[in-house]
Amino acid sequence: MIKLLKRKTNKSRTYGLDILRCLAILFVVFSHGNLILPQSISIYLELFIFDGVSLFFVLSGFLIGGILIREMERKHSDFSLISFWKNRWFRTLPAYFLVFILLIFIDLILAGDSSFPNLWSYVFFVQNLHYPHPEWFPEAWSLSVEEWFYILMPLLLYFFNRFLKFKIENSIMIVSILVLLSVTFFRLYNFYLLKEISERDWDLIFRKQVFFRLDSLMYGVIGAFFYRYKKGIWFTYRKYFFILGIITAVINKFLIPFDSNSIYSCVFYFSLDSLATLLLLPYLNEIKTGKGLIYKAITGIALISYSMYLVNYSLVMDRILRFVSINTNNNYINFSVQYILFWSITVSISMVIYNYCEVPMMNLRNKSNKSN
Repeated sequence: MIKLLKRKTNKSRTYGLDILRCLAILFVVFSHGNLILPQSISIYLELFIFDGVSLFFVLSGFLIGGILIREMERKHSDFSLISFWKNRWFRTLPAYFLVFILLIFIDLILAGDSSFPNLWSYVFFVQNLHYPHPEWFPEAWSLSVEEWFYILMPLLLYFFNRFLKFKIENSIMIVSILVLLSVTFFRLYNFYLLKEISERDWDLIFRKQVFFRLDSLMYGVIGAFFYRYKKGIWFTYRKYFFILGIITAVINKFLIPFDSNSIYSCVFYFSLDSLATLLLLPYLNEIKTGKGLIYKAITGIALISYSMYLVNYSLVMDRILRFVSINTNNNYINFSVQYILFWSITVSISMVIYNYCEVPMMNLRNKSNKSN
């Protein structure tokens, strides 16, 4: 972490978005860490944990939407989808496949377990395209959602803008409305199609399948649209949007009872959750920088957030900690040591992956872009 604190921050980074990114990964890791703790403690921690993956989805959609808008405006005549995909894959795939290979190595060589699912489905991100995600490497479900979004959304924009000759801003709104409505109706259709929906069904079908969650990222793209084309609304009402976003998130978590068989939980919960995050963006996006140790810590966690997401559960909790035996007569000492190890190993491995995989690959991407 010291190395991260001393690393020069890219001037293009927005501190407010790093706050959101930091909160998102902390929510995810705290949620998984609760599996170590006794219920008497985890039940109270759960009150402070929101859906970190939904935060990541909307934030990713906002950033990717902004990149696409800038690229389409700057290179209107020769916008390259291949170049866009290359830049995204340089950012997401190396660390993903590194962890993917590590998991195979640990299971096959160290644990002697060869009962893998179809690994090729993980390579092409189709393991949860329209069916429940396998238990192996469960974090990969959200990567599939993001990767398919990176492929489909630019293609739709390209089609409306280049072939149907819609303006860029009109193309974005049409694609956004099309995706939001189609995904919502798809969830609605499947809700009425299924007779009984258990909490496990809700998690594996409605929460984690690609075609059920693409709208979450599209809420972020709508944010990018307003930031670029409706600046008056974006800036003028940003504080009110922020307050409304907090209220919406609280209502969605605490005031509407969860029921896996309810139309709200299966269809509209995800929409409201994503809308709440969207409303936070105008205010947070205007917090450009900060200072002090807290600023450096938040930025440091934000930098390694992707690696933390990839390793915290499947690699650290489900495999590494399996080889760590803590047996004392005091259960509080047992779970306390396990919990501390979980966090410290997660952060340590994430810093290594960030510094020796993510950063070199991003430098290689930047060098490749400059040479073209």
